[in-house]
Amino acid sequence: MSIRIRPLNIVVSLLWISVVVASVSARQAVTVENSSSHQAISTVAFEGVELESIYLTMSDGVKLAADIFRPSNDGVPNIEALPLVWTHHRYVRARKSGTRRFDTMANPEMRELVRRGYIVAAVDVRGGGASFGHYEGPFTPRETQDAKEIIEWFASQDWCDGNIGMYGGSYLGATQYMAAAMKTPYLKAIIPSVAPADLYAFSWAGGIYRDAFLREWTNLTIMLDNQVPVAPVDADPDGEMLVAARSVRSNHRNTDEQFKAAPRRDSIDAELNVRLYEVISPINYLDQIESSGVAIYHLAGWMDTFVRDQLLLFANLDNPQRIAIGPWFHQQRHEFDNFGEHIRWYDRYLKGIDNGIDQEPPVQYYVMGASKGQRWRTAQAWPLPQRRRTTFYLHARAIDRHDGLLSRKSPNSNPGRIEYDVDYSTTTGLSNRWRNAHGGPGDYSDMNPNDEKGLSFTSAPLAGDIEITGHPKVSLWIESTADDGDFFVYLEEVDAEGVSNYITEGSLRASHRKTTTPDFEYFDLPYHRSFSIDLEPLEGKPVLLEFDLHPTSNLFDEGHRIRVTITCADRDNQDTPELDPVPTITLHCHPDRASSIVLPIIPIGKN
Repeated sequence: MSIRIRPLNIVVSLLWISVVVASVSARQAVTVENSSSHQAISTVAFEGVELESIYLTMSDGVKLAADIFRPSNDGVPNIEALPLVWTHHRYVRARKSGTRRFDTMANPEMRELVRRGYIVAAVDVRGGGASFGHYEGPFTPRETQDAKEIIEWFASQDWCDGNIGMYGGSYLGATQYMAAAMKTPYLKAIIPSVAPADLYAFSWAGGIYRDAFLREWTNLTIMLDNQVPVAPVDADPDGEMLVAARSVRSNHRNTDEQFKAAPRRDSIDAELNVRLYEVISPINYLDQIESSGVAIYHLAGWMDTFVRDQLLLFANLDNPQRIAIGPWFHQQRHEFDNFGEHIRWYDRYLKGIDNGIDQEPPVQYYVMGASKGQRWRTAQAWPLPQRRRTTFYLHARAIDRHDGLLSRKSPNSNPGRIEYDVDYSTTTGLSNRWRNAHGGPGDYSDMNPNDEKGLSFTSAPLAGDIEITGHPKVSLWIESTADDGDFFVYLEEVDAEGVSNYITEGSLRASHRKTTTPDFEYFDLPYHRSFSIDLEPLEGKPVLLEFDLHPTSNLFDEGHRIRVTITCADRDNQDTPELDPVPTITLHCHPDRASSIVLPIIPIGKN
């Protein structure tokens, strides 16, 4: 199985980001297998859309640029109070090219939403787009306070009935979780797509800095804030206020520098004077989000960067909610009726239409590699209760380090260990789930070249299909000639031609190996708090590294093989210090220190 999307150049990527609403373009041919019954949905009642672009003044005097799209007939805006959905935009609410304007209505599905009796709005975050103010970094308390004030302003307008929802993906998804934590009574329904929940676990994955993403995303936002032509508001036809808003942006926080300076989960942000990841991560606001009662429809992708995050939020909240997980990278939504699901969710929780969506199984997920008609499944809970956590052991062979065996049989004592000189050139390349998250291509080619530079363990050909759905967990007994080291583990499917296809991965810096119990549900997986006091050097003795891989759902075909590969660097994506001399790693594979991976197997008959 191989999942690909076309590479996006930066111009196309920026345009996509500027109108991202977790929707499929109406021009894209799609196959929809997950269509639900769409009875009792809003009908088209309006023929047109009228735009008003204004500044909203926050409690501290900062003006934020807002686009408000109201339904109309014969060019006359509707005067009845209607529900409103909006997004808190980091990627420019509206661009301008000559006399042409590119905004939320560039997406035909959002225009259709307006025609069905919803007001749609987009507001630039402070310091972004045409908004004034200082950008302090992602999801700060001040930015979230802005969201609360924006919602309350919308609710106070005669043309809004006080039932407010939100939309958007990625950054625009996380702002929804944060807004829900403010517990304003007007926010009733949100649909966050491919959105983060734990900013430390993402930016410092297992204690390893995700430098490529943070660097490129920061450069992207700097360009958006300062160079991309932005549409001014109506009261600023000459763009003088826009120029004034942009004139102070040299003082904005550089997110890459901000996160790089906070390498521990308890790191203090120099400007905000708080533990950075505690205040900007939705996972730390579970009680507030739950008590808000906001109805949440999480949209996630198995190949996205944040699928673990959204499953954690789903499992830890008791709100009216559901989750759909497709085969997507960050910038995909194929094989899914996005507009149908959006309108049904909004109709139910903003208009009070009893369309039955709240009675359906709350989990909907796609099994990659399954046959057409069998790909989309439903469940009542996550993790799937029928999963069988099955241990596969890593067996060393005397032939060479690339020829290890993956087996359900526990290892014997011979040879029992493998030595590996770290190869810092190992990489998943420039086209993957991490690159796609900031506008790059999403395409995993054959993993064999990377596998040959690491330690690989491959099963015998499978006697039958095996479905793995859930959270894999690895346990590695290692020692090193260095005091620390980074470990990357890849789960792959080797097909009949010998091509090794990427399925998922996990990573951990050895000094971050200490596990603690979080104050939220973590699926019985190892949780690394990564506080400063938790870090421990290796000191040349065997230690156990336990960590989870990003969740997945994949059908491994009969005759194919399961592979686990271990490397000590992902050169093009994460920041691993290159030590000199190169460390030698010893991986233990004997009964007393058995290295293994636990896979969540879903019974589908004899394997």
